Amino acid sequence: MKNTPFTAKHQERGAKMAEFAGYNMPISYTGINDEHATVRRNAGVFDVSHMGEFMLKGPGALDLIQRVTSNDASKLTAGKAQYSCLPNDQGGIIDDLLVYCIEENNVYMLVVNASNIEKDWNWISKHNAPAGAEGQAVEMHNISEQTGLLAVQGPNATKILQPLTDMDILNLKYYTFVKGRFAGVDNVLVSATGYTGAGGVEIYFEDKDGAGEKIWNAIFEAGEPQGLKPIGLGARDTLRLEMGFALYGNDIDDSTSPLEAGLGWITKFTKDFTAKEILQKQKEAGITRKLVGFEMVDKGIPRHGYTIVTEGGEAIGYVTSGTQSPSLGKAIGMGYVRKELADIDSNIYIKVRDKQLQAKVVKIPFE
Repeated sequence: MKNTPFTAKHQERGAKMAEFAGYNMPISYTGINDEHATVRRNAGVFDVSHMGEFMLKGPGALDLIQRVTSNDASKLTAGKAQYSCLPNDQGGIIDDLLVYCIEENNVYMLVVNASNIEKDWNWISKHNAPAGAEGQAVEMHNISEQTGLLAVQGPNATKILQPLTDMDILNLKYYTFVKGRFAGVDNVLVSATGYTGAGGVEIYFEDKDGAGEKIWNAIFEAGEPQGLKPIGLGARDTLRLEMGFALYGNDIDDSTSPLEAGLGWITKFTKDFTAKEILQKQKEAGITRKLVGFEMVDKGIPRHGYTIVTEGGEAIGYVTSGTQSPSLGKAIGMGYVRKELADIDSNIYIKVRDKQLQAKVVKIPFE
């Protein structure tokens, strides 16, 4: 297993550790419910250094990003970021990712899921201009191994962090970022992104000369007196699920289209991109299945892979994510169902062993 710059810190604090995407990662410290509540009400620190980062540089960088991603990156100006996905040739999703515009038309950073680093790199490289082709190949750098990343999430996150930098992170708008000195470390990128729905920032830095140690220590020195805690991946999952955010490998994958997954808003038909025609036809014909949120009516917790059926027992889909929601005190989930049963308040049933448990389709985010 690979370590992140913070593996020793997690172990010192008694985290329950497990393998995730090839990394030794903290799953929980004090318990998922406690950590979940800390982020919703105050602020928590996630080590997400396992994520992948690619730098794309040169005059063709934007053009390459436009060809391989579904969203319209030409709308990005320096200091702005965008959620997007990489469609495959069949209209499925290779990965979902963030696109950061460092320098307009010239320098971009792509942030991809840890388990997909190699797959994404190979896919983007394949679409890069080959030698001898018109236009120059884009300079690509996989900086994943050298990049540390902490997500400090929660309503009080920026207030706790602001004293550690001269950059204005208190007023950072959603999906924008700044670069500068943070906690005594230069060239740190702080972005108003994150996957919890609780507000906060993500902090990217080059992992050299003890930068990770400096940043971690400064954050906890500033935040611990105010109730800041380290948070594991278990609470990250319950937090993102309450918001209805898709998790790659669960809710979206190579066989699900962005339109089926409710990601039509990041699928822009005003430009050319991989599988545009397939997805355009799907949009015109109408999708046959849809990712929905549901809450349990009967007692029971839905789990990834459970079959979704009609009252009569006919299979109509499957559960992609499910949990007992710590904030809402009820069992919730997401799953694909046939389009005609995707309307709010539709009754569906989750097959748990030999029982059919009733659930109803609800709007996302859950409330």
